[in-house]
Amino acid sequence: MKREEIFEYVKKQYGTVPEYLWEKSPESAVLWQKNGKWYAVLMQVEKSKLGVEDEGMVDIINLKCEPDMAGLLTQIHGFLPGYYMNKKYWLTVLLDGTVSEEKILDSLDQSYDLID
Repeated sequence: MKREEIFEYVKKQYGTVPEYLWEKSPESAVLWQKNGKWYAVLMQVEKSKLGVEDEGMVDIINLKCEPDMAGLLTQIHGFLPGYYMNKKYWLTVLLDGTVSEEKILDSLDQSYDLID
């Protein structure tokens, strides 16, 4: 799933649009819940920083998750402990085709629902 598809989905589903906060990382986008809290962060990072053995850059999405689910989900290929986030509450999902669109959107919906 590509980041543009995620942006289309959240605009339609939640009425949210990406916000670009960091000059040093202009491709990084935050998705905000109506209460002003983040429910997703999209970034492009070096695969080596994620512990992925391949070289190059990859798009990722960081999503909020239940602490007990984080450990379970990170056992699935394409799900990693939250990059640059509290790994107890955040999960990183590769956006390189490794994870199905259905699983990404399910995790995105859960993240949105967790931020109340």
